[in-house]
Amino acid sequence: MRVAQVKEFGGPEVLVTTEVPDPVAGPGEAVVAVSVVDTIFVETQIRSGAFGEHFAVQPPYVPGGGIAGTVRAVGEGVDEAWIGRRVITSLGFSGGYAEQAVASAAKLVPVPDGLELREAAALVHDGVTATALLESTGLGAGDRVLILGASGGMGTLLVQLAKALGAEVVGVARGELKTSLVRELGADAVVDATSPDWVALARTALGPSGADVVLDGVGGDLGLAAFPLTADGGRFSAHGAPTGDFAPVDAAEAERRGIKLLGIGDVQLSDEEYARLAAKALTEAASGRLHPVIGGEFALERASEAHAAIEGRGLRGKVLLTT
Repeated sequence: MRVAQVKEFGGPEVLVTTEVPDPVAGPGEAVVAVSVVDTIFVETQIRSGAFGEHFAVQPPYVPGGGIAGTVRAVGEGVDEAWIGRRVITSLGFSGGYAEQAVASAAKLVPVPDGLELREAAALVHDGVTATALLESTGLGAGDRVLILGASGGMGTLLVQLAKALGAEVVGVARGELKTSLVRELGADAVVDATSPDWVALARTALGPSGADVVLDGVGGDLGLAAFPLTADGGRFSAHGAPTGDFAPVDAAEAERRGIKLLGIGDVQLSDEEYARLAAKALTEAASGRLHPVIGGEFALERASEAHAAIEGRGLRGKVLLTT
């Protein structure tokens, strides 16, 4: 079968298409014929050689942690009724950029009838994490929420889900193209992060007391600048690091102000929780209440171009690979 493989750590050009043996399902596993692959920013960081202390990945390897496709075979102990079903699943951080992939049967999630696999694939990671974030922060009706990176794959979902809960949404994105998308998705106010006074603009939009919840999917200096916008007694989630690191928030300051700090560890899920939240996100999309924004689709052979597009930050929403 064909795969896109990272031969060595480096730029997007290290992703090359090659042939490897077809996979075989072991006990408790299933082989999925992959149709669409979710492609996320952290995969570009791992490919570059960053975050080695967090991800035990060494070249040559096949990237890709989230897929949508059809179950082709199952291993020992797995119900054969799965064969032929359309599913999404999370593989971790490798194995997905391929025509076939082996997945844990415990993390197979059926795709509802009427929902296309491309839309389902766009929810494999971001739909699950977005739903988990809203549960962990306890966002509810009447809360004011500040969403950093609101035009990205997960940010666009967070805007929609937060509005559906009855929250007042202030989105932060970069440039007119991206801020206009966030506005179209229903945000009550949108702030352009390229403006030198974006923090003051966000403060005005949120009101003098600030945000009950800050969802920081960006990290770095931008996330750190957003921390003072959190209301006393609020919740600040530093779960994103496309800037290279999570926001270095002062835990002592947060404790003094009664702010609950959450991070990427708070959305690390068991197989059961993953399946529950994925099914919830898929149901919302199938009903038409949640619309994944897909900014770019690339054939498997163009995986290097997909990574370059993600790193260029010019696209809005999700980037997908198709086989």
